[in-house]
Amino acid sequence: MAGLSTCLLSFSISAFAQAECPDDAAIALYLAAFSKGIPAAGFGPGLSDEDAECAKFKLAKQLPKHLGALSGYKLGFVSQASRKLQGSEQPRWGFMFERNLIDILAVIPANFGAYPGFDANLLVEVKDAGLADAATPLQALQHLESVIPFVELSDAMIPGPLTANELVATNLSFRGGIKGAEVPVQATQAFADALAAFSVTMVDESRNGQVLGSARGDVLMGHPLNAAILLAKALRLAGISLKSGDVLCLGSLIAPQPPRVGMKIKLLYVGLPGDPELELEFSEAFDRGR
Repeated sequence: MAGLSTCLLSFSISAFAQAECPDDAAIALYLAAFSKGIPAAGFGPGLSDEDAECAKFKLAKQLPKHLGALSGYKLGFVSQASRKLQGSEQPRWGFMFERNLIDILAVIPANFGAYPGFDANLLVEVKDAGLADAATPLQALQHLESVIPFVELSDAMIPGPLTANELVATNLSFRGGIKGAEVPVQATQAFADALAAFSVTMVDESRNGQVLGSARGDVLMGHPLNAAILLAKALRLAGISLKSGDVLCLGSLIAPQPPRVGMKIKLLYVGLPGDPELELEFSEAFDRGR
């Protein structure tokens, strides 16, 4: 997995030096609340794009203390509906960290954050930095190792509704996630077609298989790998070069859901090789010393 260099962060923060970036005291207050999973004040609804980006990079420098080493990057506001809702003109990206990325059948406390949510998602594992040069999904496959079913565990930390920049400033609410079995990439048109056409369904088995949502892969910008290419190019513009083993989270396939004690969630990724499934359960809330 790639490391998050102090040099890179120093460069990135200095690029926003003219913006009214949240100061170190505001960042420290936010992280104190984040570590306890309690609501935070945030950095204000009037943040400019530059302010929000500056806050994100400042947080990214400190988040490894709470979430472990950098593991990759996530894309937010992928759909037109989410951009309209949050007031973003384009997708935005955040950092991912490895400590809370779980790759086994997971039982998660329902109160894992201040304002917890979970959603069906998709990861790709990077082979090399050439992904940023790809122009088509088929070309992108040459620079990827695997595709991974994924449930992101998000935590808005701030009472909503929130603007896009409020969410960007909090690193797009990332707290962790559940990874399914890796699906090795085949650099073929058939594999590319499967990524666009597969369907994902989320069911709650604690309520007799109630369907909580469903979608096709092409809900992500017409093809999930269009989202991967966009993210790789955006990272390059920010001075970040992808490395082997980085993971990219490509956006919500199904709208985020609030967890409930006793939920037993199953995700069915039908149409990907092997029709992979992913399961998690939400347990009783626990005392986090709040």
